[in-house]
Amino acid sequence: MNKTILCVLAHPDDAEFLCAGTLARLVTEKGFKVHIATMTAGDCGSATLRPEEISGIRKKEGAIAASIIQGQYHCIEEKDLLVFYSSAPLKKVTRLIREVNPAIVITHSPSDYMMDHEQTSAIVRAAAFCAPIPNFDASPTIKPIPHIPHLYYCDPIEGVDPMGNKVVPQFLIDITSTIETKAQMLAAHASQRDWLLKHHGMDQYLISMRNFAAHQGKEIGVQAAEGFRQHLGHSYPQDNILGNLLGAK
Repeated sequence: MNKTILCVLAHPDDAEFLCAGTLARLVTEKGFKVHIATMTAGDCGSATLRPEEISGIRKKEGAIAASIIQGQYHCIEEKDLLVFYSSAPLKKVTRLIREVNPAIVITHSPSDYMMDHEQTSAIVRAAAFCAPIPNFDASPTIKPIPHIPHLYYCDPIEGVDPMGNKVVPQFLIDITSTIETKAQMLAAHASQRDWLLKHHGMDQYLISMRNFAAHQGKEIGVQAAEGFRQHLGHSYPQDNILGNLLGAK
């Protein structure tokens, strides 16, 4: 069995908010290799540092967070607020999928609070479809993957779409056993955590994550959970490999 999973989200710390508990369970319980990629380096993530300064910091934080679960971090090198479905990012994500050859790909909800997330979702969906096609962005060194990987969408931020409507997950994964690992990974993004500590006077960064995980966990009677929906369109795999591996509820 191919035990590689690739998570492609918009910004450093998105994976830690949305799916790190599930990634940690796949590592500790199933022996998976994890790759966490972000479309941007988070260049707009500071009110005081220049884009190149905060980008360098946040990529290092992303690598530290991924290393907590023996994962590898990648950056697609697009810019914050300028993530668009176009040929360049589509080719870059397709190449990453081909290089990693994952069995499972996770990305953002197609409908979320900001366009970087929604555009990332569309790009990753298309790249998963493109990655096995030999004539798409053909390369003598990066070969197409054998078939379309299983594709999953995380919960949107706060579990709602841009109109405030609840987005119901297809299934939930119990992350009670890995919630502290998830918190450790999120805390590695110190540039964002410290900014909120300074402005709010409390650790809202971790509190928000824990509160939403607890909210989702309550739906299935556990301490903490993460929600997902599987892309089931024509040509994409139909069996719920992620849910079957981790006992979806």
